[in-house]
Amino acid sequence: MEEYYKQLLDNNKEWVESKTKDDPAYFTRLAQGQQPPLLWIGCADSRVPANEIIGAQPGEVFVHRNIANMVVHSDMNMLSVLDYAVNVLKVRHVIVCGHYGCGGVAAAMTNQRIGLIDNWIRHIKDVYRLHNLELDGIDDHQKRFNRFVELNVYEQVLDLAKTSIIQNAWENGQQIHLHGWVYDIKDGLIVDLDVTLKNNSSLEEVYRLTH
Repeated sequence: MEEYYKQLLDNNKEWVESKTKDDPAYFTRLAQGQQPPLLWIGCADSRVPANEIIGAQPGEVFVHRNIANMVVHSDMNMLSVLDYAVNVLKVRHVIVCGHYGCGGVAAAMTNQRIGLIDNWIRHIKDVYRLHNLELDGIDDHQKRFNRFVELNVYEQVLDLAKTSIIQNAWENGQQIHLHGWVYDIKDGLIVDLDVTLKNNSSLEEVYRLTH
């Protein structure tokens, strides 16, 4: 364990050396501030590093991660990140990125007790309830699992659009596009679910906030 811990610090030093060798002013520029065009809401899974899988550099992606890339309206952590990204950083895109093989989604397909996380997984189960006719109609377990992952991302994009933060930004004329992606760990490729929201006209009227 001590060797592993030390290796992490050594890796950091090597990374700094490689960056400054090619560009001596690299960290000086980063220290001046950030203005990323993108907020990434992804899964906490260690196999899905936001920057790396889209080839982005430090400073290009503002990131929030949790189990199963959820947008929960009572989650002050997520809301604080979203508010800062939209109202301070002025991001132009928000991407919800799930991934096939997600453990949180898999757990939501069972009735197994795990612990505290059961309370979080209940939100994922709500997505299954909304789409149970489609999902229960898929006999193959793997295909049903994959589709559940996709539908979960779709619902989180909708939930983003329902937040007062996004609603107010659209009302004020900010150009913010919400997207839904799924990352395939097996081949490293991203599947664009072709769900992009850029105003509240795509929402049911009950969710549209007015002044």
